[in-house]
Amino acid sequence: MQRIDFIVNPIAGGRGKDWVLSSIRRHLDTSMYTPEYLVTDGVGVAEQMARESQADIVVAVGGDGTVSEVARGLAGSDKVLGVIPCGSGDGLALHLGCSRITAMAVKTLNEQCITSIDVAEMNGKSFLCTAGFGLDASVSLDFARSTRRGLANYIALAWDEWNQHPGETYTITSKSGESWTGKAVFVTIANANQWGNQARIAPMASLQDGLLDVIVVRPFRTVEIPDLATRLMTGLTHTSRHVLHFSDSVFHIHREHPGAIHYDGDPSEGGTEFDLSVRPKAMKVIVPSSKIHKI
Repeated sequence: MQRIDFIVNPIAGGRGKDWVLSSIRRHLDTSMYTPEYLVTDGVGVAEQMARESQADIVVAVGGDGTVSEVARGLAGSDKVLGVIPCGSGDGLALHLGCSRITAMAVKTLNEQCITSIDVAEMNGKSFLCTAGFGLDASVSLDFARSTRRGLANYIALAWDEWNQHPGETYTITSKSGESWTGKAVFVTIANANQWGNQARIAPMASLQDGLLDVIVVRPFRTVEIPDLATRLMTGLTHTSRHVLHFSDSVFHIHREHPGAIHYDGDPSEGGTEFDLSVRPKAMKVIVPSSKIHKI
């Protein structure tokens, strides 16, 4: 039998995980797996647990931040990443086709269809889904620092940032020599196709093409927000006149001022110079059988 470790973020998605663990235990094929359950208690703990795990398969039970931490811990090993999505956005899991219904996600683990996906890096730190700068990163950082949770507070913070965030100037240079300089409200570097909740900021992105997709959203008017939101949720972001798309394996991005950044939705402060690259098919991951050739 194979050993499988479940690394559980107990606060991902703002809900307790007792019901998730109960469903995992009920549906996991114990004729295949010997499970162990590890619960995190702080930032960075999931990465350390994954690095120290002796399991064949290590499953992140949480959102994109948890998945990203576990993936960093598995980097350079032959261990296989699994995902039980139960975060706020679950962008990587949704791109991979992993169900947010725990029983179905466990069924995917039992089927054990394994493929390899690209791993992106920004200034040496890896991410699987998206990273970026500008409005979305600033809102994420404000929300992380706030003592209030919930969607209403997130929307209020987003509105405040929108009203005081005119954008800034970026210079983006690709490995092929293509260069662009201009003002943007935000810039997203996409390995996967979405931020989460099917908000597909980079609908053209593939996890197996050895490329990064850089999405630049230039300044737009408040009245245009509904149109951009509709395009975002229908996979048509790239058709907006405010959106630019660049694709390559290596980028350098310069921005005017230090400020907020995010890796897979986890915000922090960053500088002005960013080197981006991708390691093709560097991570083994379990996906639904229907998605084995479509990611």
